Amino acid sequence: MVEPTRLREMPDDDTAGSGQATGQGTSQPAKPPVVVKKYANRRLYNTESSSYVTLEDLAQMVRAGRDFVVYDAKSGDDITRSVLTQIIVEEESKGSAMLPTSFLRQLIGLYGGNMQTVVPRYLETVMTGFAQQQEQIRRSVEAMGGLTPFPTPFAGFEELGKQNMAMMERAMTLFSPFSATRREGSAPPSEVDLLREELAAVKEELAKAKAGKG
Repeated sequence: MVEPTRLREMPDDDTAGSGQATGQGTSQPAKPPVVVKKYANRRLYNTESSSYVTLEDLAQMVRAGRDFVVYDAKSGDDITRSVLTQIIVEEESKGSAMLPTSFLRQLIGLYGGNMQTVVPRYLETVMTGFAQQQEQIRRSVEAMGGLTPFPTPFAGFEELGKQNMAMMERAMTLFSPFSATRREGSAPPSEVDLLREELAAVKEELAKAKAGKG
């Protein structure tokens, strides 16, 4: 079992979030992530703003593109993943559910299986491609003076989201250890081929985006 990352020499004062960023050959190094401490009373403390924050505040930081890490104030363990998961649970409970029940069931079924190391890389690739496709749609809309081939400005994003979620659900079905029992055999070649084509399309979009930045 991999030991949790520990916060090294984290000061008790409120200057923990003011460290220098380590640039990687860029003229403007990225801001270091905001350090957030979680105390035994479950309260979250933002060391950059010297104030207590809520999960909603952290969700707003994510939407604004501001990176942060969360440490257990007592042990120094990195609990960022756990807190991000709590944010998702809270958002889902508000009625703005985004994750289909079938997708959640399939994802849960993959824990502890031999595909557990593959799924994270796949999901990360799909979400990266999805974000870049969103940006491409925005640029296209701006280039057309706000005109879109869709009924509403957000219909394009909605359709893109449906396509990506459908692809992810198909992938989860193929990865799921229960799929063989349900189908009494491996997935039909046509479905596998379709998934491969969609993955290839995502990789192609990523390659184009990288080439455009070069």
